[in-house]
Amino acid sequence: MRPLALQVLLLALASPAALADDMAACLARLEPQARAAGVPAEVFRANTRDLAWDPSVLEALDHQPEFRTPIWDYLAGLVDEQRVADGQARLAEHAALLAQIERTHGVDPATVVAVWGVESDYGRTFGSKPLLGSLATLSCAGRRQPFFRGELFALLRLIQAGDLRADGLVGSWAGAFGHTQFMPSTYARIAVDGDGDGRRDLVGSIPDALASTAHYLRKAGWRTGQPWGYEVVLPADSDAPVSGRTQRRPLPHWRARGLRRADGGTLPADDRNTALLLPAGRDGPAFLVFRNYDAIYSYNAAESYALAIALLADRLRGDGGLRAAWPTDDPGLSRAERRELQTLLLARGHAIGTVDGMIGRLSREAIAAEQRRLGWAVDGRAGQRILAALREDAPSPPPAD
Repeated sequence: MRPLALQVLLLALASPAALADDMAACLARLEPQARAAGVPAEVFRANTRDLAWDPSVLEALDHQPEFRTPIWDYLAGLVDEQRVADGQARLAEHAALLAQIERTHGVDPATVVAVWGVESDYGRTFGSKPLLGSLATLSCAGRRQPFFRGELFALLRLIQAGDLRADGLVGSWAGAFGHTQFMPSTYARIAVDGDGDGRRDLVGSIPDALASTAHYLRKAGWRTGQPWGYEVVLPADSDAPVSGRTQRRPLPHWRARGLRRADGGTLPADDRNTALLLPAGRDGPAFLVFRNYDAIYSYNAAESYALAIALLADRLRGDGGLRAAWPTDDPGLSRAERRELQTLLLARGHAIGTVDGMIGRLSREAIAAEQRRLGWAVDGRAGQRILAALREDAPSPPPAD
């Protein structure tokens, strides 16, 4: 058993009293480090008193969806028609604010709103984990404890400064929070006051959150007026080209290889360095990416994440979506389709909990049971094939009285 998995198991088996003692002992050891990092003892004690272990965040540390989910599943849920429609509504609602942000920071509205949409579904889902408890757990167990200690101390300094209030502060399992999910150290370094009230509140202020997102991208190297990249078409008879975000070549190299834009447009005539991405291999969509893609990538270092932001931004500008299909005979599901699938599973008697569009353990177990019933290979994956099968075989509604 891996060391982290063993730690999670031991925490799950320990008694609540033992867990409380272990957390208190760890925090006592961290207090001198916190003081050295600029957190007064009284602030540290007041905000870490009675914190409890959360073994689930240690489990999540090894199961990040950006790295484990097929890209067609990942993008199907993040760049769906609902998120596009909601994002276009936000563009209209906050047009004046976004125009001001573009004048100040040089980042276009569609990109800023795309980050907002992917990170928190436009402020609907900040995460459910108590931030202090998550960061305390990750500071005391698991991999990367020094990193998470730095984030815990940064969060406490933000609370001390008055930017944040500790009560009810929630976020992701890893400690990202607010409308656009900043980590505490990024918040401290990058956040700006977008509404002029003297605070940098990325939880309660949409202007602060969106301005801070644009400021982050500019600091990460965003180049005003330039695209993130293009979907491209590879010549059918060419050898497999060198690909990968770090495998940069001047644009003339790709033009000479016969690459062309999938939307029929022309590639720029300059010689800037660019990279070719083949996230699902040569048989799937291909992308030629520029410096602005790297700025997006820096927000959360995963290719699938950066593509979700970039492609959602394109959709918000009115683009029709990808021209090439993903190399699968079982494409992913939108959130509406995931909710439909869960409804069909409930109708067949599977106790999966609430219909929420989140395919968790209970939904996967129910899908696996249906796959066994159908005589299919069992993997518990939610895709178009199982959705179509359950639509076709849906139980009849009870007769009306």
